[in-house]
Amino acid sequence: MIQYFKNINNVTVEISSPENDAWVNVAPPLKQAEFEQLSEELDIPLDFLTDSLDIDERSRFELEDNVKLIVLKTPTENTSINESDAYYITIPIVIILTHNQIVTVNSFDNAAIKKFLNTFHNRHPEKRNMMVLKIFEKVVVNFLDYLKEINNRRNQLEQKLYDSNRNEELLYLMQIQKSLVYFVTALRSNELLLMKLERTNFLGLNEDEKEFLNDLIVDTSQALEMANVYTNILSSTMDAFASIISNNLNQVMKRLTSITIVLSFPMLVASIYGMNVHIPYAEAPHAFYIPVILSIVISVIMSWYFMKKKWF
Repeated sequence: MIQYFKNINNVTVEISSPENDAWVNVAPPLKQAEFEQLSEELDIPLDFLTDSLDIDERSRFELEDNVKLIVLKTPTENTSINESDAYYITIPIVIILTHNQIVTVNSFDNAAIKKFLNTFHNRHPEKRNMMVLKIFEKVVVNFLDYLKEINNRRNQLEQKLYDSNRNEELLYLMQIQKSLVYFVTALRSNELLLMKLERTNFLGLNEDEKEFLNDLIVDTSQALEMANVYTNILSSTMDAFASIISNNLNQVMKRLTSITIVLSFPMLVASIYGMNVHIPYAEAPHAFYIPVILSIVISVIMSWYFMKKKWF
């Protein structure tokens, strides 16, 4: 699906065809015929448009026939039906600067592009470099929001893990850990891209735009540091709670073993007095009560001993 937007008197207007100083957004569902049509209309190399289809595409920039390509990684929720997959993954955003338009291509629904669309009425499409930097900003904000959400989810799972003897919570933490691995990799790649853009001045930025780009590099570094910290905390947490679950299981097994030992003595007394041989006091009038009382006394003594040892 191809969308054309233009800012007219601070109002976002969707138009039917590409115009000068317009924003062209290609969103799912993606069709090869639309790529070919857009490539011919705006004189864009076809591979620039199809690069977004590769989910593993790295962050980079490229110039061909005076058309500039920038690929940036951004986070998104994982819609996979596989329960063992990460909660969040990273996907590429393709930004293309033609002679008169700015084009974005997304292979998935993208929160950063939606935020950019909501603020497009405040943008100046003729200042294409600032448009690109504002997309970068929305991507960084998106990373920070998801990192905070991941941290909150981790805290909630930790509370459930304190008295847990199951592996289910640990599996949820593993999904969060996978998400953080995606984030760390993408943020490191984005940071290198932004630093290279600053060093080479690929976009031809003025002083104000360079200062804004430098702020974006700082924010990206902060997001990367947060992701690294959360990853280290999560790794330590998983190791600690794996030990807690093992200790909880040991306590349960200890209690079950103690109960088994306590019950084994009455069974032993009953089996002895149930033998078909002559035993002491077998002919006594209260012979039935002797093994019963003996079993109770032994059970009480053993229970007191195990409670003193804190096995119960």
